[in-house]
Amino acid sequence: MPVRKDVMSGTLFLCATPIGNLEDMTFRAVRILEEADLIAAEDTRNSMKLLNHYGIKTPMTSYHEYNKIAKGRKLIKLLEEGKNVALVTDAGTPGISDPGEELVRMCHEGGIPVTALPGASACITALTVSGLSTRRFAFEAFLPADKKERRHILEEIITETRTVVLYEAPHRLVKTLEELLKIVGNRRLTVCRELTKKHETLWQTTIEDALDYYKEHEPKGECVLVMEGRSRQDLREEEQAEWMELSLEEHMEYYLSQGIDKKEAMKRTAKDRGVAKRDIYRQLLERDTWST
Repeated sequence: MPVRKDVMSGTLFLCATPIGNLEDMTFRAVRILEEADLIAAEDTRNSMKLLNHYGIKTPMTSYHEYNKIAKGRKLIKLLEEGKNVALVTDAGTPGISDPGEELVRMCHEGGIPVTALPGASACITALTVSGLSTRRFAFEAFLPADKKERRHILEEIITETRTVVLYEAPHRLVKTLEELLKIVGNRRLTVCRELTKKHETLWQTTIEDALDYYKEHEPKGECVLVMEGRSRQDLREEEQAEWMELSLEEHMEYYLSQGIDKKEAMKRTAKDRGVAKRDIYRQLLERDTWST
């Protein structure tokens, strides 16, 4: 059951803000920012430009990665006292690749209502204009700075069949493209730069060609990289090749050692090797390693 409180609390409003073009605000978001008791902003200086543009005079406080716990507690206290708080990020939808998710978690733990005001999101905007598959996608945001963790995620992407969306700053773009090419391999890529702004560019290319270009031309502006997923057929063929390195007996033993009965082991072995079950049965009979 939903959590109910005896004392009426305020509501946390997650207000999406433009990712570049100030006109991409909804009427509802402007109204809520005007009516809220307080606006919690990732960067108050940056958000002030937006508020000034719409003539919004609501008080602001900072809420960012480095104060999200201490400031979060203060915001929770205000919400418990019945104050309404509007949360905004530097650009786009709060809670997506920013500390807003922590405040939302704290609200749920405290039984405080949370609602979202839909709007701009760089991830969805880039995906829809990329020309790549949009039905299934994986959002990785910015890759971690830690080398080990970064490598781990890139290795996971190797077998990812969904379209992958990454954020990257211009000064790190070449390094990221180098890592993608080395670990993931050359794939189709759409580079989305300065989305919704005057100098927006969309470039359908490949990882290799993008790397060659940006080695010669200094990247400018925030980028969203939309990369095609691994072909299911390629992945299947690679997995089959790995299984074929085992002898048929070793392959069967892999499943039998897990307590799986012979018929089921034969079925799984056939699937792994991309052949019919009767072919496995016939080969095992010929080798006198299968008894009926």
